[in-house]
Amino acid sequence: MSRPHRIYLSAGEPSGDDHAAAVAAALRRRLPGVELEAFGGPRLEAAGARVLDRMESFSVVGFVEALSKIPAHYRLLGRVRRAFREHRYDLVILVDYPGYHLRVAAAAAAAGIPVLYYIAPQMWAWGAGRVPRLKPVHRLAVILPFEEGFFRERGVPATFVGHPLKDRPSPPPRAEARRALGLDPARLTLGLFPGSRAQEVGRLWPEFREAARRITATRSDVQVVVAGTPRGCYPDPGAIHIHQGDPLPVFAAADAGICKSGTTTLEAALADVPMAIAYRLNALSYIIARRLLQVPWVGLVNLVAGYEVSPELLQSRATPQNLTAAVLPLLDPDGPAARRQREGLALVRERLGAPGAAERVAALAAELLG
Repeated sequence: MSRPHRIYLSAGEPSGDDHAAAVAAALRRRLPGVELEAFGGPRLEAAGARVLDRMESFSVVGFVEALSKIPAHYRLLGRVRRAFREHRYDLVILVDYPGYHLRVAAAAAAAGIPVLYYIAPQMWAWGAGRVPRLKPVHRLAVILPFEEGFFRERGVPATFVGHPLKDRPSPPPRAEARRALGLDPARLTLGLFPGSRAQEVGRLWPEFREAARRITATRSDVQVVVAGTPRGCYPDPGAIHIHQGDPLPVFAAADAGICKSGTTTLEAALADVPMAIAYRLNALSYIIARRLLQVPWVGLVNLVAGYEVSPELLQSRATPQNLTAAVLPLLDPDGPAARRQREGLALVRERLGAPGAAERVAALAAELLG
């Protein structure tokens, strides 16, 4: 009697842990008896994977900050490479986290293990010249609609599976969400979304907080709530309400938002929240990023739409003055700025595909297992 399929899943940061957990759950439904081992965190563990190495100490933001984690990643890679050589796995599924996972893919391929990579490295942003590093990948499952064509044109077998955010619950009505947050259900609401990592919050919170104060000084009918995280620090919030935990109620409550760039902008789009986009990096990391960046925008809503739906205020432009000027017009829901944004956000929602991304990834995994 043959043994059950054994799959190795790898996710190096909280968002990857969430997405990998959804895939793990889908695999267990599709392949009863499958054995799952992982590099990951609490969500993967809760989904039934045996977590061999914990991800919590590996996650950082920025080129410079990542340097301190290189030795730990190489030690982890050594352990994983030995497991691959011992033929412990029938399939390797890698989720995002390209700096480490491209090396894991090469190690798996060298050991003759097929590789499914879910959530593609953003090589369309940082350089098509790096695409050959995906040669060890047997199938690339992409979550942005323009990625499938980009990678297929360069010889990578890519499949658009839809965006996993489409599987999250629909946001409740705004008044209901405000009540749940302890806010006045009748007042206009500004949502602040400075990110989930301590580094992001530390760089963005002072600017977001001061912009909110300027906005409420101009519009006394506006209340402010921040999507907080236990990893962040929010000094001197004043009248700003800090919500810790799931950010969905904050998106649902907000008439407009100030959002860090990245996936947060897609979450806002799904909740139909017009926004200004901001981001700040370590100065050296930003210099490196600007030299490498090959796309006209960093906000994913703008990249998916193909034009600037939401204004982007990056690095030195992410000032309270600029954020205030960008957001104030959006707080008028019937005004031209908010209406234009909502047209673009509707286009983004359509292009992100249908729900069921994790199930489609599990189906690709089953194909590779034969």
